[in-house]
Amino acid sequence: MGWERGVMPKIAESVRAERRQNLIEAAWRCASRRGFRELTVDEICSEAGTSKGTFYGYFSSKQGMQLALLEEDARSLDDVMASLDTADIGNIERIRRFARSVLERSADVARVQVRADLWADMLHESGVRTEFARSMERRRMLLRNWIEHAIAEQELLPVPANALAAILLSLSDGLMLHGALDRDGFKWVNIRRAIDAVLRGLSVREA
Repeated sequence: MGWERGVMPKIAESVRAERRQNLIEAAWRCASRRGFRELTVDEICSEAGTSKGTFYGYFSSKQGMQLALLEEDARSLDDVMASLDTADIGNIERIRRFARSVLERSADVARVQVRADLWADMLHESGVRTEFARSMERRRMLLRNWIEHAIAEQELLPVPANALAAILLSLSDGLMLHGALDRDGFKWVNIRRAIDAVLRGLSVREA
């Protein structure tokens, strides 16, 4: 009865998922204190209260954890965009709420640090660059679709939709990097006001 001698009992998928998430959350907390690039696997394991053996049971390397953080960050923003995509609101308001959501995330020190590290690592890590580019492309396409609908419905002045989508995405990441370098360089509330003013300037009905 029970499990055979020499054969370890299989861990339930729900338990595995919980342990993996525990490691990811520990990595976020560590990254918020001093950045991801300086962290060691030992520090993440200590924060999670687990062993290195457990860590390597879920992640092949520290970069594997980095990609997991990128995936989780991308998934949460994708959820925001999916919700906005089906919301009963105008296209301008949809774009505005997306911009505000991105800026709110910029107040999260851990996310700012991890994304700053990701930008640096993209120069020499093809895996990071590929995953980052894939998530950016997905958001740009959806943003472009919103902008095209706004133009077609005469909510927005006729601007190059793909270019405006790229600008909005670049602004969000650029501001996060700027905030990581100089946390007192600007106030996020003023950034939100400035972006609202830009969108009003492009809006047919609000102009």
